Amino acid sequence: MTNVFIDGKEGTTGLQIYERLGARGDVHVVSLPDEQRKDPAARKECINAADIVFLCLPDAAAKESVSLCENERVRIIDASTAHRTDPAWAYGFPELSAAFRKKIAASKRVAVPGCHASGFVSLVYPLVAGGIAPADYPFVAYSVTGYSGGGKKMIAEYEAEERAAALDSPRQYALGQAHKHLPEMQAVCGLSQPPVFSPIVADYYSGMCVTVPLITRFLNKRYTVSYLKEYFAEYYAGQKLIQTAECESGYLAANELSGTDGMRIFVAGNDERILLCSVFDNLGKGASGAAVQCMNLMLGIDECTSLTV
Repeated sequence: MTNVFIDGKEGTTGLQIYERLGARGDVHVVSLPDEQRKDPAARKECINAADIVFLCLPDAAAKESVSLCENERVRIIDASTAHRTDPAWAYGFPELSAAFRKKIAASKRVAVPGCHASGFVSLVYPLVAGGIAPADYPFVAYSVTGYSGGGKKMIAEYEAEERAAALDSPRQYALGQAHKHLPEMQAVCGLSQPPVFSPIVADYYSGMCVTVPLITRFLNKRYTVSYLKEYFAEYYAGQKLIQTAECESGYLAANELSGTDGMRIFVAGNDERILLCSVFDNLGKGASGAAVQCMNLMLGIDECTSLTV
């Protein structure tokens, strides 16, 4: 039996992890009463008694929790931004390469990717790693997400009986190009500069579509749509949670995989201007699903255990 403590279980990500683990017979989830969940001493006791600790906290609190861990056998999976660019931590996206998968499985410290970053690295890391795009390519990305990505406060705003009319429309944000996912997007993909990034929140609960447009004349050579379709299909061949797909209808819905833990990669456009799209659930492969996938790998069991593919 694996003892699990979710530090920050009351937040959206923590609740989703708890739901995914709830029906498992191989996991015992330790919980603190409400009056103790912010008590450092009580949290410290639970952290050091656990086999696996999930951190579903703001960055400062996540760092504090790591500092409370004194038991060397405890393995920590952090869903915050705090450790995603720290080389001492494994980056929790095993499909990027065999080396990423191996490091996650062996590590005692794993950082879960950000939701927008998950879509971006799924598209851009293979391009740079495969020598298709140079590290200084001027990448641009835009991402449409459901409002659950904003946490409890944003969920309450969107689901309020009386709400602002602006919430009826998709809203672009992080206009100052300082979104918190940009450092990991650049670092994980090995880019010489961060991309221009345009995140957009829309009036639906969950699901995400991250799009990266490519101008083929700026790549290392002129690659065709057909070539990149084959390249991504081969790159992710055999992966259980990532598949390549064709867009048959001419429309790509950002909520297509809502409620699941998988991801689909689409390649479209023409041989001069190509669109790469990654569709997944911001609460699934973009957060809680990815965290549980990492735990499964760390435990040496099927990575899809208690996940919805």
